[in-house]
Amino acid sequence: MGTDMNDADLDYEGRYDAFLSSVADEREIWILVNDSQEFLKIYSEEDQQEYVPVWPSSESASRYAEEAGEPLEPKALSLPEFYQRWVPGLSRDGIEVGVYPAGDGYVWLTSAKELKQDLDDAMSQFF
Repeated sequence: MGTDMNDADLDYEGRYDAFLSSVADEREIWILVNDSQEFLKIYSEEDQQEYVPVWPSSESASRYAEEAGEPLEPKALSLPEFYQRWVPGLSRDGIEVGVYPAGDGYVWLTSAKELKQDLDDAMSQFF
């Protein structure tokens, strides 16, 4: 894939599907970090749930940070790193994953384990 998607053209369900497809192809997940390398976490009042937002590309993560006016930088996580360190850690801490948030204010919230399963399913379609 490699090319960045225009997230304005997709609703949150479309962005979730695009995220799965892109990550299955690129084998990278993008997060945002501050100057201290602390990753961005968001608390959703509506869902009363803390989540880590993730994106399919550096460009989509940067665009979100710009729109939010936050001094954050995109950081890539390899899929093995996400599976081995992040999935167990997020699951243990009860933190969800917010997949591909964009300017519309909607985000697909899922558990790290469910996201891993969906990514595994998406990757199996490539073979």
